[in-house]
Amino acid sequence: MADPLDLNKLIDLIAGALHVEPSSTRLTPIPTGKHNRSYYVESAAGAHVLRIAPPDDAGFLFYEVRMMHQEPALHALIRQRLPIPVADVTHYDFSRARLERDYLIMTALPGIPLSAATNLTQARLDRALRQTGECLRQLHSLTAEDCLGRPLYGYIGAHHPMAPQSTWWDAFRIMWHKLLDDVVACASYSPDEAQAMRDLLDYYRRYFDRPVTARLLHMDVWGQNILVDDSGNVTGLVDFDRALWGDPEIEFAVLDYCGISEPAFWQGYGLVRDTSTAAAVRRQFYLLYEVQKYMPIEVWRRNNHAAAQRYKRQCLALAAQLLPSKSLSTN
Repeated sequence: MADPLDLNKLIDLIAGALHVEPSSTRLTPIPTGKHNRSYYVESAAGAHVLRIAPPDDAGFLFYEVRMMHQEPALHALIRQRLPIPVADVTHYDFSRARLERDYLIMTALPGIPLSAATNLTQARLDRALRQTGECLRQLHSLTAEDCLGRPLYGYIGAHHPMAPQSTWWDAFRIMWHKLLDDVVACASYSPDEAQAMRDLLDYYRRYFDRPVTARLLHMDVWGQNILVDDSGNVTGLVDFDRALWGDPEIEFAVLDYCGISEPAFWQGYGLVRDTSTAAAVRRQFYLLYEVQKYMPIEVWRRNNHAAAQRYKRQCLALAAQLLPSKSLSTN
């Protein structure tokens, strides 16, 4: 079988999609991004980006299986309703007829990843974070009720990793359990340790079981997924494949973990953050949800069991702050 990522094969695929001569097409690997393989495409049709999903045996979290399938509709929705800089998905193919993996082609956005913009002054970095806050505020203005016709919660894109739920509590509980199933499957948690985590969430149900508007959440906003120009202006948000509909507080926990949740970001977002006891508890669980995923990732995709154990110790320590018990020992 031919290598599905043979460059000549990819050039022929791109040329056919863009209706250009293969000789006019040039592919350059994009080093950022840790899940999909991406290429910068230069051709007579202009600048594009080719994104190719990993092979089916790469080792996925429950919500990562064919998650690229939800991107074309999300990009179209965002571009139709909001002025934030999101690429136009011009072509995609999930049939595996021409390539043994899912792929899509989108227009290239200007700028470089914020993580690579190491020469920005503090003022320009603050500008980038402030504009990122403005973009996320606009993204969170999209509600499931308005966009989908009814209030649905969870990962409800075309990849269908879970059934849509009618409340955020029901959705997050399913997400929590499915992620714990993955952590057990990679042998990072024992069944008893996972059960303790399940019980811990149920113990705090009263803090989650409340009215929450289902809003569109990016769920992967960090330095590599924010594009900026030399002045620190945001020129693009990328990688919407992990998006879900739910409580913006879970997005905020990702921002905390990824170092985006700085004062300039909150100036742009325009929100005074909830500091109540209930919000602090939710924040801890949402942080756990973010960190626990790295155990399966380290085991399945990187064969790094030592790193998975470090994440495990971190997670058990976070959980112990909520409800210390012998079953959540960090030893």
